[in-house]
Amino acid sequence: EAGHALIAYFTKGADPIHKITIIPRGRALGLTAQLPDKERFNYSRQYLLGRLDILMGGRSAEKIIFNDITTGAGNDIAVATDIAKKMVCEWGMSDKIGPLTFGSKDEQIFLGKEISKPKDFSEQKSTIIDSEITNIVQNAEKNAISILRDKIEDLHNVASVLLNKETITGTEMDDIIKNGVPEIKLNKPKSKRRRTS
Repeated sequence: EAGHALIAYFTKGADPIHKITIIPRGRALGLTAQLPDKERFNYSRQYLLGRLDILMGGRSAEKIIFNDITTGAGNDIAVATDIAKKMVCEWGMSDKIGPLTFGSKDEQIFLGKEISKPKDFSEQKSTIIDSEITNIVQNAEKNAISILRDKIEDLHNVASVLLNKETITGTEMDDIIKNGVPEIKLNKPKSKRRRTS
């Protein structure tokens, strides 16, 4: 969660962080909640690219800190892929594809709807679409890794406070980034006393 939160904090135009928690809720192992400071009716390409960076923040933090990845980022990857697909196929936000729409929005009422949908574009175009979606998501991961490597001390500081308190506010995270981790705010484990008798 510290990875998601830090990317959001350092991404220009991202929604402000409201709360970060590592307390599991439902299928989520933690949560970074962002609340928009204004009502949005449209999303710019830059905002969506920043959103993808944020979604890749957790997986990127795992790669940097543990030199490994887990299944915890599964939902983030699914959401990121869906956004990238819409950017390319619906919203005309791919330089290579341009302002064109691909794929029918008509939903089938039975299982296997993706298989049954007739394609309205060539295999060559399909390859380009796949490549663009892949590039957008992979670039988001590269951006997230770059930001976290640059802010590695902040990553450790936010993570240590989260491990101690389990939930922090956006204001608290801002204070950690600007002022570090005050020792008095951490609940250190009590040392065990030896019995004298």
